[in-house]
Amino acid sequence: MSKFEAELEKYKSSLNDLGISYDAELLTKVTKGLGPSIYNNDSSKVSSSDSEELLRVKTNFLVKKLGLDDGPALDEAVKEACNTLGSSNPNKYRAIIYYLLVKKFNKEAIYN
Repeated sequence: MSKFEAELEKYKSSLNDLGISYDAELLTKVTKGLGPSIYNNDSSKVSSSDSEELLRVKTNFLVKKLGLDDGPALDEAVKEACNTLGSSNPNKYRAIIYYLLVKKFNKEAIYN
């Protein structure tokens, strides 16, 4: 199993543990889009208690990558995605957060 496949399996397992159904193909594409950051313990996760980190997710991913207009709805969506993974869950994987946001905003076409 490659390192990438091992990371992807970790994300799938986490989603299964949370009872969240997912599109495996889209999850794979979102994960690939994150590049080598998935192998770094710090950059592979989103700190939901760090307002600067949440702002980076909004501006770098939602606005720049997905092309969404900035506004309070994006802040709420990021918080909602983090809450979906659980407030006490220390492993808020970036790939899963981004996957949930892609699904929420129906932006799957960006990964085709």
